Amino acid sequence: MNKTSLIIGAGYSGLAAASVLAHEGWHVTVVEKNSQCGGRAQVHRDQGFLFDMGPSWYLMPPAFEHLFSRLNENPQDHYDLVRLNPSYRIFNQQGPVDIVPDLEQNAEIFNRLEQNGYQKVLRYLERAEEQYNTSVESFLYRDYESVFDLLSPGFLIKGLKLGLFRSAGQLAKKDFENDLIRKIMGYTMVFIGGSPDNTPGMYSLMSYIDLRQNVWYPMGGMNKPASAMEKLARNSGAEFLYNTPAEEILVDSGKAVGVRTPSGEIRADVVISNADYHHTETDLLKPEQRSYPEKYWKKRTVAPSAFIIYMGLDKKLDQLLHHNLYFHGNWSEHFETIFDQPRWPDKFSYYVCCPSRTDPSVAPEGQENLFFLVPVAAGLNDTDQIRQSFYTKVVDHFEQLIGETIKPHIITQRIFTHRDFIDSYHSWKGSAFNLAHTLFQTAVFRPSHSSKKVKNLYFTGQYTHPGVGIPMTLISAEVLADRIQKEHG
Repeated sequence: MNKTSLIIGAGYSGLAAASVLAHEGWHVTVVEKNSQCGGRAQVHRDQGFLFDMGPSWYLMPPAFEHLFSRLNENPQDHYDLVRLNPSYRIFNQQGPVDIVPDLEQNAEIFNRLEQNGYQKVLRYLERAEEQYNTSVESFLYRDYESVFDLLSPGFLIKGLKLGLFRSAGQLAKKDFENDLIRKIMGYTMVFIGGSPDNTPGMYSLMSYIDLRQNVWYPMGGMNKPASAMEKLARNSGAEFLYNTPAEEILVDSGKAVGVRTPSGEIRADVVISNADYHHTETDLLKPEQRSYPEKYWKKRTVAPSAFIIYMGLDKKLDQLLHHNLYFHGNWSEHFETIFDQPRWPDKFSYYVCCPSRTDPSVAPEGQENLFFLVPVAAGLNDTDQIRQSFYTKVVDHFEQLIGETIKPHIITQRIFTHRDFIDSYHSWKGSAFNLAHTLFQTAVFRPSHSSKKVKNLYFTGQYTHPGVGIPMTLISAEVLADRIQKEHG
């Protein structure tokens, strides 16, 4: 008889775990509190617009290919993947700068910003490529159970080589004098829930992913890969129960034996939570069953939340590309409001996605789909009045940035921030990314893939190694599936 597993949450990592385990012969049941798969990569539809609700950058294609290859599949047989060209537009005090996939074509930009800037970028990316290759070969696709895994001479040597013990910001400041180049090399730290100054230098590999592997987009939106994984899992026999929240993890004689839902109990040999880790421990387990007490969580560095606006316009905006970044002149002040002295920022950097520049399916003809995201501190007071005030700041700044009024052309809009992250995803403190990638929240210092108190209870997703971002959560699921196969297969 096949082993049974129950997965809480149909986010990317839950879907990846379900597809791998089902492919390996497990009977898999997935319970999901929301009405659709994808977790934070759900979609919001209104008046002919289709909005990606969360992730909007398709980065690190090899992570998707690695997962799909385990299923004897190819991602591009399931969704149409296009490389964006230009990759993105940067708005700053000197005017817009477009970064294109062919790195050599960006040489003029880097040389204009800094003497020999292009050669410096090439050297920086050589190290970032080495960091990437070393991480994939020795770091990302492995589990960590003990701090002694990090203390071996081999790992320490690799850690020094990776820049693990210096910040990404320090590496960029060492290599570049120009502020904008430093920001281009550092903005991706926000994608993994940190800032350049609190993220280990090994994550400079994100620059290699960005500038060498390039930026891609699955036509139809970021839910397409999630839906493909759900389909593959179903084809292997997995069952998905939507609108079915987990209310309690059932524990018998120290072992997880299933989950209680509003419809009744579902039993399984192993339970995997792809739900928020803090929520799982705090709300679904009894106090004596929790691996991490509340004092543990109070000492964690929480990744940012996000102030998001989904907006549909009845006109096109030719000033925008698919991805657009505005870097405030003193962005360290913005990061200070996120990590050091949490508060709503007065001055801020932000991101605007305009997928209708690439994909006509996400907006009615002649209209524009916009997604605004401002990183803000988790745990902030989130009232309707504060939302409206901050919304006005963002939209007013954007109108000034592009030199055009958009307010009269808005035909649909929705704000999504702290309390929405809590309501929709049980997100701890309303964070969009959960735990930042500080040195002591990396590898074994992240919450474990397995419960320390309850046997046969496992975790996958952003909290666990290797961490934040869709590619990392796919790897997390693979690492966990291998472990479960080893322990129960």
